[in-house]
Amino acid sequence: MQVSEDWMPGCAGMTGCTLFDIQWFKTMADPLPGMRRDLEFFPIQYRGEQLVLIKDHLGLVQEGKALPLPLFQMMALFDGTRSLIDLQTLLMRQGGGVLVGSEEIKGLLARLDESFLLDSERFSKARDKVVADFSREPVRNCSHSGNGYPAEPDELRRRLDEILSSGSSVPDPGDIMAVVSPHIDLAVGRNGYANAYNSLKGSSPSRIIVLGIGHRMADRLFCLTEKDFQTPLGVVRSDKAAVQRLRASAPEVISEDDFAHRSEHSIEFQILFLQHIFPENSFTIVPILCGSIHSCVPQYRRSAYLERAGAFTDLMRSILLEDSKQTLLIAGVDFSHIGPKFGHELDASTLEPQAKTHDRNLLEAMCRMDGECFWDESAKVEDRYNVCGFSALACLLETLPPCKGELLGYECWHEEQTRSAVSFASMVFRGNTGGQRSEVRGLPKKKWREEKA
Repeated sequence: MQVSEDWMPGCAGMTGCTLFDIQWFKTMADPLPGMRRDLEFFPIQYRGEQLVLIKDHLGLVQEGKALPLPLFQMMALFDGTRSLIDLQTLLMRQGGGVLVGSEEIKGLLARLDESFLLDSERFSKARDKVVADFSREPVRNCSHSGNGYPAEPDELRRRLDEILSSGSSVPDPGDIMAVVSPHIDLAVGRNGYANAYNSLKGSSPSRIIVLGIGHRMADRLFCLTEKDFQTPLGVVRSDKAAVQRLRASAPEVISEDDFAHRSEHSIEFQILFLQHIFPENSFTIVPILCGSIHSCVPQYRRSAYLERAGAFTDLMRSILLEDSKQTLLIAGVDFSHIGPKFGHELDASTLEPQAKTHDRNLLEAMCRMDGECFWDESAKVEDRYNVCGFSALACLLETLPPCKGELLGYECWHEEQTRSAVSFASMVFRGNTGGQRSEVRGLPKKKWREEKA
């Protein structure tokens, strides 16, 4: 681990530092570059010191780089709106009236820029190169192999067998049109994964549309890729013709590049199970990441979503129902994210009863294929419980033809050290319903009340 202790103004090695891009500002009153907004920060303890570990999905920040807590708190002042004079004034107030020299602040900014922590011109050029390099690759290589799951094929197969053995099979998979599966850590979500993918044993799709969540997508509703997907179990080919048709249907809601797929796990985890339960080279995939609805739809309503995404979901439905191929739809999603780790002041244990009620209402609406109720429930609570799978599930509801859903399982996993929790579920949607199902099956209301208690 690399601890950047000597960056703070006043520390050894700072005064007189000349590494500074003078083009950042013309006068002392011009705003300076802010910290990158796409970084992740994790508080850790290291050798008795409280540090903040940096995680960069672009890979530009050195892996394992950590900052002392005071430096991290100071960096929060660099928001892209403050000038050098503003920073001097704030630091002087925080330091009890001691003036911090402009050269020291310039030196700190230079060090931050060298490490790709600032949203500067240098960072923009480096980011554009990373994106361009990935765009040229014909294959999307697995990003979580050896970390989220075993990298060795035989070990991975044994792990997947162990997971699938923890669930039961759903009879008569022939009429299943869609499956909802978790995308949480495989060990945590083993029961959910088992329920979802055991339901597909005996089916034989030739094409699978896989919806995932673009956790860092904020500018478009969807991100497509024509890349084949590689895992330790082999390569799954993409249906490039279908991807091209979707891209042409609504370019205004689709990302200009496919970079969001590079390090996203929500589709990758589904591919592992699909490779494991279906014969090699027996199916192609249409990989689709769904982005933030809040930042892409002007009003948080179903009608506003359909106005933006309707042409895209209409074509998805047409592809799903094509006679030439037997197509299956998979959504890799999680539900509520509650507790301090996800921005709440209250612990997950306090929020859990309300979050479970919210999840249940969403699941019941999905089982009934009631899009209006699904949206109304989320709007009613203003997405307070951070249902990260909402955008993919909204897309699924608009894509599927008339059918009925069935809940196979639901869990809420607690991370004790952060006092936070994540819920997830597994579902199937059947085209031949054989009667009405208006309740969440597999988790009756009595069971929900017992869990809430």
